[in-house]
Amino acid sequence: MTGVRATPARPRRSTAPTLRVERALQRGGHRLLAGMDEVGRGALAGPVTVGIVVIDETCRSAPTGVRDSKLLTHAARERLLPRIERWAPAYAVGHASAQEIDLVGIIAALRLAGLRALAALPVRPDLIVLDGNHDWLTPPERVGLFEFAEAGSGELSVGSEASARGAHLFAPYAVSPPVTTMIKADLRCSSVAAASVLAKVTRDRLMIELDGDHPAYGWAGNKGYAAPDHLAALDRHGPCELHRRSWRLPGSAADGPGAGGNGAEAEVIERDDADPSATNDDPDDPARSDPPLIHQ
Repeated sequence: MTGVRATPARPRRSTAPTLRVERALQRGGHRLLAGMDEVGRGALAGPVTVGIVVIDETCRSAPTGVRDSKLLTHAARERLLPRIERWAPAYAVGHASAQEIDLVGIIAALRLAGLRALAALPVRPDLIVLDGNHDWLTPPERVGLFEFAEAGSGELSVGSEASARGAHLFAPYAVSPPVTTMIKADLRCSSVAAASVLAKVTRDRLMIELDGDHPAYGWAGNKGYAAPDHLAALDRHGPCELHRRSWRLPGSAADGPGAGGNGAEAEVIERDDADPSATNDDPDDPARSDPPLIHQ
């Protein structure tokens, strides 16, 4: 009887982000690269938060387990944060408050948080890598990869979506470095994935702290997103001063037919509870996944 030779299983290709993209950009002359990512864009309460992680040519591979923050449990993100802080030559976080979001809109608020993160760095990056295909860091009239090569630190425009009343918020900040966007950069680029973890952990800790002053809304668990318990609390109590009141919120005067908003639709509810059906049962593995995200 002739035996059948088993075909060896092909090794599974790693889906972890790497520094390949960053190395290619560094070879192009951008020695100090910064990955930047945001969290809290779709939340109903609390700030929008931007993390930035700078790498140079001396950085080795990112700490094991670094992924886009949405693919990690709360515990895994907390374990990774000190490793990321030891790995990166420089890192920072910036916020824009709910009141600032109401004043200038969510896109300009993202820019404001990003500029604050940049201002907190001890170095100025040569290039910033943003996740997605929209450059929200650069004022609309200056969008382009090398728009700022000659700009120096001149006056910063706040963009058309920011009202004149919000112009003073942007005044302290210099023009940002050049930006390049990349779809799924948080899955491909270690620096962007690390920035997403930095931003997520920082904002989550802030929302847990704010929950102590506003326990009715359940922010320690829902982090200000549109989870059922948060929506029910808004129906009962209405919004507080930390809610984005220009958005369509249950229990607010703006909630009703024709009510406007700044675009909270189709956003993701982020959850931190463990998924008992997860295929990875090792609680100490930083790459263990969160439960499926809920889309509205």
